[in-house]
Amino acid sequence: MKRLTQRDIAQLAGVSQATVSLVLNGGADAADRIPEETRRRVQKIIQETGYVADPVARRMAKGRNNILGVFTYEPAFPSAQADFFAPFLFGIEDAAQALGYDLLLLTAAARGEDGRKRIFDEKNRLRLADGCVVLGRDFDRAELVRLMAGDFPFVAVGRRDDAGAPVPYVGADYAAATAGLVERAAGMGHRTLAYVGPSEGPESTVDRWRGFERALAEQAAELVLHIPFAGGPERETLEKVRASGATAVFFTELADAIPFKRAAVAAGLSVPGDLSIVVLGSHIRPTDTGTRFTTYAVPREEMGRRATEVLVAMLEEKSGVQQVLLNCEPVEGETLGPISKSKV
Repeated sequence: MKRLTQRDIAQLAGVSQATVSLVLNGGADAADRIPEETRRRVQKIIQETGYVADPVARRMAKGRNNILGVFTYEPAFPSAQADFFAPFLFGIEDAAQALGYDLLLLTAAARGEDGRKRIFDEKNRLRLADGCVVLGRDFDRAELVRLMAGDFPFVAVGRRDDAGAPVPYVGADYAAATAGLVERAAGMGHRTLAYVGPSEGPESTVDRWRGFERALAEQAAELVLHIPFAGGPERETLEKVRASGATAVFFTELADAIPFKRAAVAAGLSVPGDLSIVVLGSHIRPTDTGTRFTTYAVPREEMGRRATEVLVAMLEEKSGVQQVLLNCEPVEGETLGPISKSKV
């Protein structure tokens, strides 16, 4: 079936093609220059024929086609990490709909030698969209520098270090949230702490570590054990924690805290009586539904929503580059308690 054009709509409505273009693009010009009856007639033909405006043509007319790209470095809908991206995407969709923009999920990107997706390759379709929201646990630094050097508008979800210039982002304030948990632990008498997780890597990892280190000094607490990797055998981790004398253990991954807690209980320890456990945020749904871990909630949906709003504000020239950090709400949980009298 032949694709309808603006010329076809103009012939059916008995108006010029320029009139159809004005009606489609809207704005003050359409209201001022086209009689209401003519505008309604054109709109009626558009509705009856199901005509869809060519986005490229609209881009030429308005400078935008009201389409936002969404790029994720990791698969957007994997079963293993479904809880990581889903809240971000909920927020992005909600904001885009409210602001009158469509979304284009960019999935045809090539993969590098490490298997990770790449923004820039021969299949690059970024410019089908007006701008892009970019997500990923670990960004490609070279691509971020290239994005900053170009003229394509984008906003990163998650704080990003400068890449030749300040990067527009909406992130979570992991440093402040982590420091808050250390302060709570210290307030309950914990002065010897263990940390299970890396101190280097993506900005979110570094921010957690910086918040932890800062709070140690402020609370006169001591780091007696640091296991700089995740996913180690829980019994081995428990043995190291007990040998160190730590009374509270901070995990960067809930997936490590769950088996560790089970191992502690199996060894005859009470949590939090003999040993407290704190989790520094999480992106997975806990399988141990019987335990509510002390942690903080990362505002992932709000991050997606705000990132979309920031991007649209840039596109519509309502603001320049913005860097926004959102608060993480503390979750009381049941795994952090006063230090046992036997430990004092």
